Amino acid sequence: MYEYAIAWEWMTFAVRWLHVITAIAWIGSSFYFIALDLGLVKRPHLPAGAYGEEWQVHGGGFYHIQKYLVAPASMPEHLTWFKWESYMTWLSGFALLCLVYYGGADLFLVDRNVLDVSTPVAILISLASLALGWILYDLLCKSPLGKNTWGLMIVLYFILVAMAWGYTQVFTGRAAFLHLGAFTATIMSANVFFIIMPNQRVVVADLIAGRTPDPKYGVIAKQRSTHNNYLTLPVIFFMLSNHYPLAFATAFNWIIAALVFLMGVTIRHWFNTTHARKGKPTWTWLVTALIFLVIMWLSTVPKVLTGERADAALPPAAQRFAANGHFPAVRDLVSTRCSMCHAAEPVWEGLRAAPKDVVFESDKQIALHAREIYLQAGRSHAMPPGNLTGMTPQERALITAWFETSTEGS
Repeated sequence: MYEYAIAWEWMTFAVRWLHVITAIAWIGSSFYFIALDLGLVKRPHLPAGAYGEEWQVHGGGFYHIQKYLVAPASMPEHLTWFKWESYMTWLSGFALLCLVYYGGADLFLVDRNVLDVSTPVAILISLASLALGWILYDLLCKSPLGKNTWGLMIVLYFILVAMAWGYTQVFTGRAAFLHLGAFTATIMSANVFFIIMPNQRVVVADLIAGRTPDPKYGVIAKQRSTHNNYLTLPVIFFMLSNHYPLAFATAFNWIIAALVFLMGVTIRHWFNTTHARKGKPTWTWLVTALIFLVIMWLSTVPKVLTGERADAALPPAAQRFAANGHFPAVRDLVSTRCSMCHAAEPVWEGLRAAPKDVVFESDKQIALHAREIYLQAGRSHAMPPGNLTGMTPQERALITAWFETSTEGS
């Protein structure tokens, strides 16, 4: 069982690495093409059907790029498609969701003080919400409202705010933020899979058949691509937020999430306006800074974390750790070496909340985090950071013995 825990940890690391790599590729190409599109210049000498051109320099050479708003007169000999970056980002992200949050639902997904549901029900809610998000978004885009850019954006924003609130009423704060990122990323990747790529295939098929492509397919794809552009930065914030309890584990976490979406818009507005050569709206950075200050204030006033009730029952999976003969010694060890940081009110200077909202102030809390303690302080020397509290090899061996004897025969 303990070797399985190590293998599981390496598996999540590998999938997380893949997710980051593919996300970098997707975000990089997305940002590049939006910037390229906004920077196109219309000139008289352009070929028939060409919308604009752009000259760029990189890697010791010059690039001359032209964009055809609908399609060129004939099918090019070689055509590069941009799709797998999106698909692999979503697939690796979903795999990570399964490994961390579905596989560790009792610890990371379900908070029975928020909503007392079983693990299968919580997973079903998670899956249903991701599918519902795409269906609702797609219907709105295809409705008459989809032709009203600002009206659609306002409605979509309120849907995202509603989902932020809803997730915090169902899952742990950490899982709520992660799901809000997954909810948004699912819409983005589905845009590529169900709309952008099929529309491009229709245009290519028309070119091959000698037909004149319908401009509407490019217009629709462009709208979805623009939505993706403005949603990217909030998604990155939510994916990184699991390291910062002051964002996800506070009383006003859903309001913080709503403000994060606004920051994504203000930041992208500056870049998009600049790339379009329409000036540099520096006011967007002031607005972004003010929003971030409000977020900081909301995270600490009042300082209410989503801690666990002391009287909540210990899940069966964790009972064996609390019943192990090594547990009293491990509890004393954790209280001595770890409690200055992993407390509801950390005493370590500069810490306003326990790292990752992990608190070791009760037997239950220690037993629930047995696997993390084992991996971080037993089988590795990750904790305490820099061994600031002087944990000895014998103490690490005690933690290892506690976990491994508790899982023997499992």
